[in-house]
Amino acid sequence: MFPPVALLGLGLGLPPHVLSQEEAALLTTRIFGDRLAEFPQFERVFANTGIARRHCARPADWYATTHGWSDRMGAYRQAAVDLFVQAATAALADAGVAPAEVDCVVVSSSSGFAVPSLEAQLDEAMGFRPDIERLPLFGLGCAGGVAGLATAARLAAPPGRTVLFVTMELCSLAFRQDDGSRANLVATALFGDGAAACVLRGGAEERAFAVIDGAGQHLFPRSRDIMGWRIDDGGFGIVLSAALPQFLQAHLRPALARLLAQCSAEEERIGRFICHPGGTRVLAALEEVLRLETGSLDHERAVLADHGNMSAPTVLFVLDRARRAGLPDRAALLALGPGFAANLITMRRGPR
Repeated sequence: MFPPVALLGLGLGLPPHVLSQEEAALLTTRIFGDRLAEFPQFERVFANTGIARRHCARPADWYATTHGWSDRMGAYRQAAVDLFVQAATAALADAGVAPAEVDCVVVSSSSGFAVPSLEAQLDEAMGFRPDIERLPLFGLGCAGGVAGLATAARLAAPPGRTVLFVTMELCSLAFRQDDGSRANLVATALFGDGAAACVLRGGAEERAFAVIDGAGQHLFPRSRDIMGWRIDDGGFGIVLSAALPQFLQAHLRPALARLLAQCSAEEERIGRFICHPGGTRVLAALEEVLRLETGSLDHERAVLADHGNMSAPTVLFVLDRARRAGLPDRAALLALGPGFAANLITMRRGPR
């Protein structure tokens, strides 16, 4: 564990192109055509996602043409740089912290590559110091918002140390025209693009909107086929098991007990679980596991409707809504991702 760490600021970023769920369904129909006959649930999946719109890194027509690794990673680098600056600048302004005050930057992204890494490319543009510590993270997927924030909190634990955490995902760039599988079509119905950033500092609780006081991770055995990427010559390909909600109903409850023990937290004292909204079926499973009334995860459903599943940043969009509505005395962030893993952060409301 680590000493309490102050969350001083939170900022969000979105790419400029907006696609309604109806437009996404029509585009998918145009691209896949007769192949949709092999997936008769197609229309129902799009209609039942709870998603009204999502933001995308590229205009709709980009997704209707073929792209290889070079095109995809070029689009990733361009869009990710813009989102990094947008979210990080907003978080620093929210915290009242200058870029030169940042001692360390942690970046979590699993939907593309950049070498040098993004924070290195942006050091001068952002105004970071030359001696800044950098930690890029890859492979955390949808759990990256919580797992990456937990890593940032550990690095920010020494009093006065300031850490900037940034997570961005450009899931739409992984769209595959050559893959008519159920997993790819479900992913097309669910995923969007976005970014979020947080500013953390040790020993600054008087300035915090929340104080992180615990973090834990649980890796489920024999579960690697539930979620992840399949990587081949065409790019990333989604791995997403239809049995995910049932897996959560069967296995998450005992894992949650272990996660809370890692955080030295009692479940009955958690006033709000702030969850990554992977989809409506996942949210229903989480409400069952967390013993909540149906519809309790209202901020999660609102974020899902407005932005779709943006992977790692999504839970921080939910946190932003929760803090604006008023955080309870105790809250917990919960996200699930490739591994298959569950990640938890506990926090208490700050004075700000």
